[in-house]
Amino acid sequence: MSESDDMSELGSIIERITKDEVPIKNIERELICPGCKELFTHPLILPCQHSVCHKCVKEVLLLTHEDSFTDAGSECSNSGSPRSRLSSPSIDRLDRLGRSGSSTPTGKKRNSLIPRVTNFPCPGCQHDIDLGERGISGLFRNFTLENIVERYRQAARAAVAIMCNLCKPPPVEATKSCMDCKASYCNECFKMHHPWGTPKAQHEYVGPTTNFRPKVLMCPEHEMEKVNMYCEVCRRPVCHLCKLGGSHANHKVTSMSSAYKLLKEKLSRSIHYLISKEDQVKTQISELDELITHTQHNGETSTREANLHFETLFNILEERKTEMLRTIEVNQTTRLEKLKSQREEYQGMLENSGLVGYAQEVLKETDQSCFVQTAKQLYPRIQKATEALRSFHPAADPSFGDFAVDVSKEEVLLKELGFSIPDVPVIDQSLSRVYNEGLICWLLPKDSSPTDHYILEYKKLDDKAETTWLATEKIYGNSKVVCDLDTNSLYNFRVKSCKKSVYSSYSQEVAFHTPPAPVFSFLFDDKCGFNTERLILNRRQSVESVAGLSLLLGSERIQMGSYMCLDYIIGDTGIDRGSHFWVFRVEPHSYLVKVGVASDTKLQEWFHNPRDTSSPRYDHDSGHDSGSEDTCYDSSQPFTLVTIGMGKFIIPKGSTATTSDYSNRVLPMPQRIGICLDYEKGRVYFYDADNMKCLWERQVDCTGTMYPAFGLMGSGGVHLEEIILGKRLGYTGDAQ
Repeated sequence: MSESDDMSELGSIIERITKDEVPIKNIERELICPGCKELFTHPLILPCQHSVCHKCVKEVLLLTHEDSFTDAGSECSNSGSPRSRLSSPSIDRLDRLGRSGSSTPTGKKRNSLIPRVTNFPCPGCQHDIDLGERGISGLFRNFTLENIVERYRQAARAAVAIMCNLCKPPPVEATKSCMDCKASYCNECFKMHHPWGTPKAQHEYVGPTTNFRPKVLMCPEHEMEKVNMYCEVCRRPVCHLCKLGGSHANHKVTSMSSAYKLLKEKLSRSIHYLISKEDQVKTQISELDELITHTQHNGETSTREANLHFETLFNILEERKTEMLRTIEVNQTTRLEKLKSQREEYQGMLENSGLVGYAQEVLKETDQSCFVQTAKQLYPRIQKATEALRSFHPAADPSFGDFAVDVSKEEVLLKELGFSIPDVPVIDQSLSRVYNEGLICWLLPKDSSPTDHYILEYKKLDDKAETTWLATEKIYGNSKVVCDLDTNSLYNFRVKSCKKSVYSSYSQEVAFHTPPAPVFSFLFDDKCGFNTERLILNRRQSVESVAGLSLLLGSERIQMGSYMCLDYIIGDTGIDRGSHFWVFRVEPHSYLVKVGVASDTKLQEWFHNPRDTSSPRYDHDSGHDSGSEDTCYDSSQPFTLVTIGMGKFIIPKGSTATTSDYSNRVLPMPQRIGICLDYEKGRVYFYDADNMKCLWERQVDCTGTMYPAFGLMGSGGVHLEEIILGKRLGYTGDAQ
């Protein structure tokens, strides 16, 4: 994109703004200071690339270090906001600030009211920003933002004209503003103060404005030097002295013109992209409006439901309260009646009252027959009262302990009363596998209540294009198979749980890298070259190397040591075209395991050609550490292998990708190892399958059909990884 195209595009954008196609109120969102929430006034650029008003920076510093001003003058003791305690800097002082980036004029000491601090809490990003030793003095003034603010201020008050500063009253409307004189003029005054043929005639003038800025941006560290370079490390303009011996001496810098063109091109492209996506933005705004409507409706519905539930609880509590209080009242009345009746009985035992008084009157009867008749009825009552007096027992228990209400459990339940938000699941990376298809497994935290279902989302990470999250249908288990994943791509996965129509937060996103080629599924071949004495197969998915009886019997003839050859085993399915990938695990205790590929054509030649079996050097992969087999690529060998053992992954010597240095050749053995064979390109790649990092690659002669090959020596084992929904591949030209 040429500079003229950039200017025309930027001009069209400004033209749209001036024609009110872009509402001013929307633009002013970007022109409001995050500190004072007003339009920027003399903004400064912080190291975090946010802009803040010059006054706001001073105010925040004063508030942060208020204790350091207790002995300041009466100016600081006045009531009101911090801004009212600061005298507004003059235009000339701000111009000097703009030329040098300094808040203190050259040659003068720093004002005692301005604290010397290095950390400033940015109101935009809420991070503590290190201002450096120079503090505010090291900040640039954002002239571009200042001009934009001034233009939109003028657009907002289009009816207000700028008057000439030199006309006698009444002033005339200004037609020009001189950037050197920092004043506005009408036509007559401009001609009078800028006569032709004088130096003032060379002054720069623009349309009427109240915003005057220096013509040249000066370095804040070297106030007499112009900035002419851009530091790519600090992302700020610098001068040549900063690069020669200043704080940017070892930083990468570029010319200001190059930085201008690059940043302008990026900005133009970004603006053009945003404008081209206007329909998409409007669609998303409509979706957000719908979400706002749904949120308001759902919030009101939830409020009504919550009120209904609480009213139900209140009603239940009120009913239980009434019933239990009535029970206590009835029981209290019954007990009081019993106690009062007992009290009356005991009251009758007193002399000249009640039962005793009546008995005394009966004793006065002289007629024997009448006395016996009355005394016979009275005596049992007297006897009963006597017994009651000897063994006093209240007729009712005054304690109401059995009516105590225990609400401790209910209090705990009420305190725990809340929304039934399900727990956030956690993706189990140890059980999850991603190949052509992805098996994603997750778990809930311990002591979590069951959920109704889950939703799994995933998206492909692509730097060139914007991608969106794709969601699966409802999942009623703890795993899900995701199909149709692209090869050699990075995917992010996340999952959320749902219970009673309430969703949990998303789990932490987990990234998985798909293999560089489609997955190749095979089993170990138990016929071709399989040594049954030293190799043990388990369902043809695992192979273990053990020392057999033949080795023990052969040790009778050994006096100076023994030599063990590799026991080979290959896959039962071959490859004669395309690119394929397979994964396996090597047991950590394995002594020596070699993995790679083998050609069936060269295997037949290798078996039929005579070899000197008396020397271990006859075997390309004998394990003999002479290094001769790694010096060059021998195309006649049927195997292309790398060595793994004793917890190490050993890159062969002489490879172009490494040196002979031991530390560069020996790597920690990955937990899962992947091999990718590209038949057409004739190359084989060895991967750390956990992060899909290529550890080594080399050329391979793909003659005939190629088979996965493994060689084991000593104790060890190899386990093929069970591929998700793996299907056996068939070829019309497969060899036996």
